[in-house]
This record gives sequence, C-alpha cells and structure tokens, in this order.
Amino acid sequence: MKIFKTLFLVLLCAQAMADEKNIRVTSGTDRAVPIAVVPFAWQGGSALPEDIGQIVANDLRNSGSFEPIARQNMISQPAQVGEVIFRDWTAIGAQYLLVGKITPDAGRVQVSYALINVTTEQVMLSGSVGGSVEQLRDLAHHISDQSYDKLTGVKGAFSTRLLYVTAERFSASNTRYTLQRADYDGARAVTLLQSREPILSPSFAPDGKRIAYVSFEQKRPRIFVQNIETGHREQVTNYEGLNGAPSWSPDGNRLAFVLSRDGNPEIYVMDMSSRQVRRVTNHAAIDTEPFWGKDGQTLYFTSDRSGKPQIYRMNINGGAAERVTFIGNYNANPKLSADEKTLVMIHRQDGYAVFKVAAQDLQRGNLRILSDSSLDESPTVAPNGTMVIYATHQQGRGVLMLASINGRVRLPLPSIQGEVREPSWSPYLN
Repeated sequence: MKIFKTLFLVLLCAQAMADEKNIRVTSGTDRAVPIAVVPFAWQGGSALPEDIGQIVANDLRNSGSFEPIARQNMISQPAQVGEVIFRDWTAIGAQYLLVGKITPDAGRVQVSYALINVTTEQVMLSGSVGGSVEQLRDLAHHISDQSYDKLTGVKGAFSTRLLYVTAERFSASNTRYTLQRADYDGARAVTLLQSREPILSPSFAPDGKRIAYVSFEQKRPRIFVQNIETGHREQVTNYEGLNGAPSWSPDGNRLAFVLSRDGNPEIYVMDMSSRQVRRVTNHAAIDTEPFWGKDGQTLYFTSDRSGKPQIYRMNINGGAAERVTFIGNYNANPKLSADEKTLVMIHRQDGYAVFKVAAQDLQRGNLRILSDSSLDESPTVAPNGTMVIYATHQQGRGVLMLASINGRVRLPLPSIQGEVREPSWSPYLN
C-alpha cells in the first residue's frame, strides 16, 4: 500500500537534481573517556531480574562520551568507596569509577552508589535510590542520568521513552500495525494501539502524557491525539486529502501538520484549545515534515521549492522561508538538538538511492554522517541532543538504530518481531 509519507518521498525524489558540492564529514574518532562500572553487589537471596551495573554501563556508552571497561578486565570489584583500591583502576586506565550495592528493603530494594574520580581519588557523587524489583531499570537509568550530569554538566536522557510502530505481515491483505512505547533503549515495550491499517508519525507532546499520530483506520490519513495513561483518543483532523506529520509546539498548545486540502501539501498550525487551523506555508512546492524551534514561533520543514528536497525555516506569523541546508542533493525530515546548534536530518550526497542520517552544525556548517546504512529514515533526537534513533534495514528487515551524535556509537535496538519504523523520542519525563 502506497501511504502518503512514501508518496511525499517519491514526489520529492522525482524533482531532485544532482549537487556536486563537497561535503565535510567528521567521523568522531577521538577516544571516549574510559569509565569502570563495577557490577552492583546484591545482598539479597535469589538473583535479580536486571543487572543494574550493566544497564548503567550501556547507558553511558550509548551517549558516545564514555567507554565502559569490560568486566573481565577489572582486577577487583568493590561495592562501596571504602573497598576501592585505586591502583587497580589506574592500572587498567579507568578515569572514573562507579560502584554500588543493592539491599532488600521490606519487599523493595535500595540501591546506593558512588561515582569516583580515579586520578584525584575523590568521590564526585553519591546517593541512594529505592523502588520495587520491577523498577530496577528505572533505578539504573536514574543513576545513569545523575552520573552523566555530574561528569558532563549535561542532563542525562536515559530515563526517557520511545514511540515506534511495528508492522507484522501475515498475508498480502493482512498486516497488523502496533504503536509501541518503550524505554529509550527499546526495553519494556508496551502496546498503545493496534490497527489493521497503517499508523504513522507518532509524536510526544511536551508534557510526555499525550501523543499525536496519523492513522489510516478510516482508509485515509487522519490525525489523532491520545492520552498515554488513560488510552483516551480523539480525532483532530478530517480534511480532504493528506493529513499528516503532526508536530507539537514547545508549549504543547499547538500542533503543526501537513494538509493538502487546498490541492497542494502545505503546513498548517492548529490551536489545540479552540481547534482553529491556519495555514503557514503558501507555495507551489511540496512543504512537509514540520518541526518547531524552541521559541515556539519558528518552524523547520522540508520543501522542494529549490527544485530538490531541502530544509527551510520560517516564522509561523509570516515572512519568507529561509533555506538552511545546502550540502547534498536531498535533505529532509529535520530534527533539532535541544540547544538548536545541531540539525539532524535524512541526507543524500550523491545519486538517488543512498539515504543516511546526518547532523549539521548550524553555526559552523560542518556535516557529520551518523549512519553506515543506506535506506535510513525518521531520525529522532534525545532531548539532551547526545543521541539519535532512526529507522533503517538490517538483513532485509526494518529495525531501529541508535547512534551518538558525536559518531562514536552505532548499535541496533533489541530485535522486535516484524518491521519496526517511525521512532519518536520523548521529552524529559522528570
């Protein structure tokens, strides 16, 4: 079935022209900081279902800033500061050390931890956090957030969530689409919606409690808003033609999306209280994939008004659209880092078949390729701007890939049955 997002891609590609401009690509090969995350000691009975130390190590690695030292290389395994022998960690090159222990607490668990600078032998951070056994992953991500913040000065994004869509095809006329929410790393997926018709473009509201998405359940694309906790959902558009690519404003009071009700795909903005809709773009070209700037007045979007798909920005209250991307013959699906210094996009440099995820420094103009595959789409950026998740193909199947913005890390998220597409990162949830 040719869904409207694919149609946009076909239309845009058809008008794309070759561009011979040179591209400056940086690979992010400078070394990540070595850190030792010691297995957390468990002082209870039967084994725990989650390995907190491993989850924390994975989180810090995924950021691209740290390289966890392999457990088999650890000379000792202290559980608290008083047990640390610093020469053991100097010998294996650790700059930082994280130790911790887990104790049972009236049917719950209490996790104490300490982050240590190996060079100065000083404790940088210590704390304790408690919860149920079922919340072990939450506790681990909390420790990761606290540690990352202390080490970098940047708020950690490991306690965030991810939306995505899976498609399981049972026959030529029978496909099941499922909208899922999971931890940022793909763990603990839960189903929010199932349909026999496509689901596209899920997007978190800034409050983290609502989502918007496109559903074809009426055999045509329409935008819905759903409360995550209650499951209550409401259809918010019912216009002729395309209704797609919903994007929440930073205050959560407006929704930008694409309509073709006037015969051409244009960007509109809806006030969520009054449900009044006004048109933002007005051009003969295809305008699609809006994404809000943090000022709540600027929209970045994809348009082929220059003869090929490129990214533009404009004020929602009027004025001329300003072109932002010039490297490559195709740039689309814009996403911004939280500080608005980095623009993440789907990028094509040569030809008409290779689509990669790229990050452009909006101040310097440098562009870094983040992916090593060739059919990438739908990038979504962590709220702290350190990681990106995108859809791609591996061994003939749609999967999600996580990459650090600095280019050091690239890894697939846990395998899920069926085709996995349309990722969307949540805002901070605490």
